Amino acid sequence: MNTVRRSKAEWLRRYLSFIVILFVIALGTSLSIRANLGSSPISAPPYILSLVDGINLTMGQLTICMHVIFILIQVILLRRDFEKRQYAQILVSFLFGFYTDITMWLTGFLQIPFEVNPLIGYPLRFAELLAGGAILAFGIACEVRCDSLMLAGEGLPLSIAKFLKRDFGKVKICSDTSLVCIGIVFMFVFFGKWDWKMVGAGTLVSMFYVGFMVRVFAPHISWLDRIFIPADERASSVAEDRYVKGENSVITIARTYGSGGNAVGEEVARRLGWPCYNRQIIDSTAAQMGYSEEFVAENEQNISTGRLWELIFSDSGIPASMNPSKEDAIYVSQSRTIRSLAHEGPCVIIGRLGNWILRDNPRVLRVFIKTGHDFAVSRVAGMLHITDGEAARKIERVNTGRANHYRHYTGKQWTDINGYDLVIDTERVGIEGAVEIILGAVGDMKSRA
Repeated sequence: MNTVRRSKAEWLRRYLSFIVILFVIALGTSLSIRANLGSSPISAPPYILSLVDGINLTMGQLTICMHVIFILIQVILLRRDFEKRQYAQILVSFLFGFYTDITMWLTGFLQIPFEVNPLIGYPLRFAELLAGGAILAFGIACEVRCDSLMLAGEGLPLSIAKFLKRDFGKVKICSDTSLVCIGIVFMFVFFGKWDWKMVGAGTLVSMFYVGFMVRVFAPHISWLDRIFIPADERASSVAEDRYVKGENSVITIARTYGSGGNAVGEEVARRLGWPCYNRQIIDSTAAQMGYSEEFVAENEQNISTGRLWELIFSDSGIPASMNPSKEDAIYVSQSRTIRSLAHEGPCVIIGRLGNWILRDNPRVLRVFIKTGHDFAVSRVAGMLHITDGEAARKIERVNTGRANHYRHYTGKQWTDINGYDLVIDTERVGIEGAVEIILGAVGDMKSRA
């Protein structure tokens, strides 16, 4: 867990909020089950066992047992690295089990029997499944924003990923798949056949739909900070931010590949006498994380479309600062570096989501440099001494990686003009023209400051 400095009052608010959020997660889980299309992966084993005659335990009680086992595995794997505060997962497990039984009872009347006409029943079931998944995803997104405790079902794959030093997304997918397989084994052992209401289409949908919906909700719940952080501390933080942010002017430059954005940024910095940070951010990140500079350069701002969908669908709802994946580790490190550079003095920052990371800073001029396809191809082919076809493919690959990276961490489109103060086409105005436009905008900002 990210050990940020928080007052006792804020921690209390976060813990109390987590108790409420936990109920939302349980409600979404139970509603999904009532669709009679199969449970979510993590609920499959306890749900199937709760249906077995002779096992006199409720689904909530079985969930508690499963979560306690998960916690024991975490402790065994991490040992001294298991954060003491996370022992509270035991209490969380009992509370979640209690909530599970309550919400299963509350949603009992919503279970749609199979006797209903399929033309009516199946659409209703899928609607209920999607509603339950959306509520579950909303709860998980709130849990991430709360950033206090986590459910054992999230803690286990995180611990495995740290222990094995593997990518969290892949571990989470394997974890969910394993739980479904365990549920299938229970189903055949105790019932001797496949039952679609235990493991079915709803199980498959839940594996991917919930992670996708977490991404949908995450950018829109910043208002929760008003609940988590006491009003006086929010006011103090805002006052401090204004003091810090008011000291330095910063220019951030996002750019399509081949547009000349690097050249524009470097010339603007030279004219203003400011430092320009581009490759230096890679060097700083490599030094902080113990990675090679080549590794950081290869993996920053570069998420393939396949990798993007994997990250979206495997989203478990844990903060990026806790996620051991290379993308999140690099993003967190670069975010800290960019904030630090902006605090040190006036500068030009090229790429690395600078416009997003510093979006609340009123002294930042956010610029997007673009150009036409043919202009970019000609420029890249000339610089790299490659054919136009090779240049076109490289441009497509780099721009796709940058766009996916932006979408993954902001939930927004890289080329959305609402994320920038200036959008400049270097094919129309040239490199020198772009420099003059930015310098003029900086001058206007200074005159109004």
